[in-house]
Amino acid sequence: MPMIVMKFGGTSVEDARAIERVAAIVKDRLPQKPVVVVSAMAKVTDTLLTMARAAGAGERKTALKLCRSLQERHYNTASELLGTALFTDFHAELGADFEGLDELLRGISAVGELTPRTTDHVAAFGEMLSSKIVAAAFSAHGLNGVHVDAREVLVTDSSYMEAAPQYEETNERLQTRVKPLLDAGQVPVMGGFIGSNRAGITTTIGRGGSDFSAAIVGAGLGAERIEIWTDVDGILTTDPRICPDARRIKVISFDEAAELAYFGAKVLHPATVLPAIQKNIPVYVLNSRNPSCEGTKIITRAPQGKNIFKAIAVKKRITIVDVAAPRMLLAHGFLRAIFEAFDRHKVAVDVVSTSEVSVSLTVDSNQAIPALAADLAKLADVKYEGRKAIVCLVGESLRDKPGVAALVFGELADKKIRMISQGASEINLTFVIEEDEVPEVIQRLHRTFFADLDPEVYA
Repeated sequence: MPMIVMKFGGTSVEDARAIERVAAIVKDRLPQKPVVVVSAMAKVTDTLLTMARAAGAGERKTALKLCRSLQERHYNTASELLGTALFTDFHAELGADFEGLDELLRGISAVGELTPRTTDHVAAFGEMLSSKIVAAAFSAHGLNGVHVDAREVLVTDSSYMEAAPQYEETNERLQTRVKPLLDAGQVPVMGGFIGSNRAGITTTIGRGGSDFSAAIVGAGLGAERIEIWTDVDGILTTDPRICPDARRIKVISFDEAAELAYFGAKVLHPATVLPAIQKNIPVYVLNSRNPSCEGTKIITRAPQGKNIFKAIAVKKRITIVDVAAPRMLLAHGFLRAIFEAFDRHKVAVDVVSTSEVSVSLTVDSNQAIPALAADLAKLADVKYEGRKAIVCLVGESLRDKPGVAALVFGELADKKIRMISQGASEINLTFVIEEDEVPEVIQRLHRTFFADLDPEVYA
């Protein structure tokens, strides 16, 4: 039986007006049998984590005060959506949930310790509440909405805060608990990001997890497509804040989308849609504030198009760490020792370029760098400099076209460029520039490579 999955992010369900928009969008898709996956209302997960930490630090009053403000926000949203009669019934259910959260916070502050397991328990409330409110709102708006507790469907292991889905059991539960609802003409609504282990203890699958949940549900039910609804029109050729004439990409390959997201395009975390891509289910990125826009379609293999590059991503606030070690010339284990130091300080590396005697690496600028540099100084001479940016040009046709690098760097002949890397993945060309030159560099490259756009690929 054909069906689709529709996932709505936090800003798409942030208040009553937003949820009404969601109801209208879902109504349009009713013939396609949607399953709806929602995130917590915007900013709610952050507030929940803040109150959990406050309770863990023994600041009970702060935690309970935050809890009451969240309660009020959810009550207000629900009463606006449901009207008095329906809200009276629903009020008790929300009330019981918040009593549970209140008790949990008191318990955490009594023990004075916040464990990963209790963190998940608190964090799960956002999706639980939003999915209940959205399901009730659907019913009030003439859609046959039914709430499905995601914790009864998504089975995970017990690595709290980053639990790994157990696909076989999850797929069985999707077939037994969600498919019959679709067959009966209902619209199942479930929270993303949350699940539970085999013992029934609440877990979460990590931030960005509701996209992941949507992909798991879509793959398990054999969906025709998965729609990720956000607050932008899809994936664009570059950041529209830097380059106002950025254009929407109609269709992009999964590999290209993954490269872009890694280097800062925030629309979608591609690892999260892997279960769908592996089953060859197309994923669409759409805008809940502009539902008539066709968005971006992500598929396993996308058409090449006439343009050399598909898009330009940029990642700012980068520090370059140079490690030079003449005395370790070609010494065995030198690179490993360097990466182990990065690992110890939990600093992730984006771009690496090496020569016989030195290694340059880029990292996100953060507090850990001085300590890391001090540690590396035991191995070699270390310099680091911040205020850099990574520019990443992505396109699948790079592997076939000679002279691409000459075109790019010819365009930037007057700029200081560091650490050029033409990807191991063969679909990106990456280099580092001064952060304050980002607007000019991106605008120039965009003018050169995206002046004449292939209508098959771009809107």
